[in-house]
Amino acid sequence: MVLMIIAVLIIVGLCLGSFVNALVWRVHEQARQGHEGKKKPDKAYSERLSISKGRSMCPHCKHELASKDLVPVLSWLALRGKCRYCHKPISIQYPLVELAAAALFVASYIWWPAVFTPTQTALFVLWLGLLTGLLALLVYDVRWLLLPDLILYPAGGLAAALAAVSIITADKPLVSLGSTVLAVLVGGGAFYLMFQISDGKWIGGGDAKLGFVLGLAAGTPARSFLFIFLASIAGSLVSLPLVATHRLKKTSLIPFGPFLIAGLIAVQLFGPDMFHWYRQTFINY
Repeated sequence: MVLMIIAVLIIVGLCLGSFVNALVWRVHEQARQGHEGKKKPDKAYSERLSISKGRSMCPHCKHELASKDLVPVLSWLALRGKCRYCHKPISIQYPLVELAAAALFVASYIWWPAVFTPTQTALFVLWLGLLTGLLALLVYDVRWLLLPDLILYPAGGLAAALAAVSIITADKPLVSLGSTVLAVLVGGGAFYLMFQISDGKWIGGGDAKLGFVLGLAAGTPARSFLFIFLASIAGSLVSLPLVATHRLKKTSLIPFGPFLIAGLIAVQLFGPDMFHWYRQTFINY
């Protein structure tokens, strides 16, 4: 049974990873179409970019892809990373994101921090939906240093649904509600203040919005503090060596969203173990 569930999660993860790639590219193309200045957008092309109705196409030649071109990972390997029609290289991002989604889905199942009761199963399904949105935000932020509202708001809706189920099914719903409100304030409040005080020079508005979304998913102020702490540590470990070796300038922009998202994923799956380790190490002597 477990192996069957893992197999299903791999397949679903690969498919949703493919969706993430398409979503990220389409949202960026839609934004680019809307910022072409005085040039009138191509209406037919804009319709092809529809997230709900548009068919998959090559990002270079815009040729509509056949079903055999859309098999996650395998199509990319079979075509040796090139478009079947224009023969231009297709970024390795595509299979990597698909594999990452599958790996995160399986990891979420294996390390889910609770027994799979009906309530926990519902939370798990909502988490996978949120995870898909977060992966899209991570990819977009890495590529273009932006966290678009078109992805952020649906992710926020899924985080709200996750929080709502947790609150409704809690032993003390009012206490859980208060804890969630504090988690949201901790998750996004500091970033919002930094954004306002610096007029967007210290941190982007998208990071503040993401902080609120992640706080909503975290559910408690302690978990919000923890994912911010982990994100800060990871960001420092990555950026400081790059600055020290002059691969990055001190004024270079580094996307912080991916670190925040990675921090929340770590807290969601391993938060109880982290808190237990902290109590055993620093509180109980």
